[in-house]
Amino acid sequence: MHPVTTRILSVIPPMTQINTPYPSTAYLTGFLRGRGITALQEDLALALVLQLFSRSGLDAILAVIQTLPKARRSAGVRRFVQDFSRYRTSIDPAVAFLQGRDPSIGHRIAGRQFLPEGARFATLDAYVDPHDTEGGDHGDGDPLAWAFGALGVQDRARHLATLYLNDIADVLREAIDPRFEFVRYAESLAQSQPSFDPMAAALAAPFTLIDETLHTLTLAAVQRHTPTIVLISAPFPGNVYGAFRIAQSIKAHDPSILTVLGGGFVNTELRELSEPRVFDYFDYVTLDDGERPILALLEHLRGERPQEKLVRTFVRRDNTAHYLHWPEPDVAFADAGTPTWDGLPLDRYLSVLDMLNPMHRLWSDSRWNKLTVAHGCYWKKCSFCDISLDYISRYDTLAATTLVDRIEAIIAETGQSGFHFVDEAAPPKGLIALAAELQKRNRAISWWGNIRFEKSFTPQVCEQLADSGCIAVSGGLEVASDRLLGLMQKGVSVAQVARVTHGFSSAGVLVHAYLMYGFPTQTVQDTVDALEYVRQLFSAGCIQSGYFHRFACTVHAPVGQHPERFGVRLKPRAHRGFARNDIEFIDPTGVDHDALGIALNKALYNYMHGIGLDADVRDWFGARVPRPRVARHFIEQAIDHQD
Repeated sequence: MHPVTTRILSVIPPMTQINTPYPSTAYLTGFLRGRGITALQEDLALALVLQLFSRSGLDAILAVIQTLPKARRSAGVRRFVQDFSRYRTSIDPAVAFLQGRDPSIGHRIAGRQFLPEGARFATLDAYVDPHDTEGGDHGDGDPLAWAFGALGVQDRARHLATLYLNDIADVLREAIDPRFEFVRYAESLAQSQPSFDPMAAALAAPFTLIDETLHTLTLAAVQRHTPTIVLISAPFPGNVYGAFRIAQSIKAHDPSILTVLGGGFVNTELRELSEPRVFDYFDYVTLDDGERPILALLEHLRGERPQEKLVRTFVRRDNTAHYLHWPEPDVAFADAGTPTWDGLPLDRYLSVLDMLNPMHRLWSDSRWNKLTVAHGCYWKKCSFCDISLDYISRYDTLAATTLVDRIEAIIAETGQSGFHFVDEAAPPKGLIALAAELQKRNRAISWWGNIRFEKSFTPQVCEQLADSGCIAVSGGLEVASDRLLGLMQKGVSVAQVARVTHGFSSAGVLVHAYLMYGFPTQTVQDTVDALEYVRQLFSAGCIQSGYFHRFACTVHAPVGQHPERFGVRLKPRAHRGFARNDIEFIDPTGVDHDALGIALNKALYNYMHGIGLDADVRDWFGARVPRPRVARHFIEQAIDHQD
């Protein structure tokens, strides 16, 4: 039995983002403190990056490389060794610059004589001035001149420093651990992985330099905070391996410290968990929002609740996994409290600039306070979405006054007024009420978030949201085809999306479109037509950014639950006790969507840089494809025809 005095440490494992903390620990820490519980938090993902990307970290990388036979060293690794003194000299200033702590070094970085330049810098040669009809680079030999002009020193330097970090990350991957990524670290060990065997083998393998560094950082955090319980949040497949390594280190150090696994990955992929080996690392695994399961667990540890009355929690009994769920109402969204970032090193996150597109950069550039306008999705009908799961299906709102109270409390704590609303789809009524309350209080903030492109967002509403501080919105256009949008139950049409996105753009709000290919029954003709719609949306200034992702069928979405309604058959796959989410399926159309995806992403990359907007969309495809059936001026006409 654990003592009544409980110290809870919430941990972010590698890797999530390096520009801003993932919000799960901030939500739980704020909630627990509001209940009088001692709660602390650590971002071990950021700590790992800062240790590896430092002088001592580079020294350690070089030491490992020197143990490798020269025949095993890639060209990038050899270049790193050759230029090591320059890397060692520049790493700390470059990181400090990206953290905003040493902006003056940006002038040297922008001059391109300070940082060693590896293979990642070759991408600079691909940049072309989209407004230069004669080609070339303004005659000054600078391929970035069109993007940053003569005075954009800080942004230019941030982009160059980002390429520099990516070069070093490539060295880590090629010489230390082939699974290393800034976001998708070792995700193949977890993503829809039916068996725990690959993860178990990886955890039993000797430590790499990355593992050893994470182990040291974990023990330092435990010694610093002396927790009795450690909550480890795994939102993505790409930080599950890190989560298990952290728990492994904690259990080896002090088995009495309870470890609890939760987060988005668990909620989607471990709902059928039956693998007992997971509990060699974690004492408990919880599903969905963590507030109620953690409160129930604390009551159990105090002897106030039998184990049978735990809520949405897996435990191990007799070497088997048991799921316990005593039905209790979830904590209302209004009672979840205000997130707190207290304890996280907000001045140490790195503001990186991967892509020059002004909308696309928001995901990696600057630190944003992450909040939700409402819990769940008010639409919850899309056939490709996990609408059966709690984080989408349980829609719960709160008053705009309460939301703005939280915003003001966070500004007071962090000193920063930028907010990213991370709703699945922020409700129009909630955003309109938020805008009115911000304007009523004369509170100036910048905010952006995800929406549905629905007709409630009239030009007048777009103006109101922009006046309240809205700088950008993102939303799902998915496959730009009215037939497929109907099959998806998106509740929007291409024409409607055109009008809504044009309204936002006209109000000065950047627009990002989530795009999809490979949806059941999607033909080559559908794909060509969809790209033509996207081209016209860019050309008309309706959207400034987009991202094409391949459709994935999941067990929690209508397509996965009722494939016959969508004309596909699921491929059987044995579940061996660990993760289950994505399902392969057979589409009778037989389209090679992978080949089409290459063309779609190439076109989109160019559109985001203003290139190729007047070209025939068929030019992007390597093979012969049909002519688009879309009228050449469809989007322009849709904009002119307001409902």
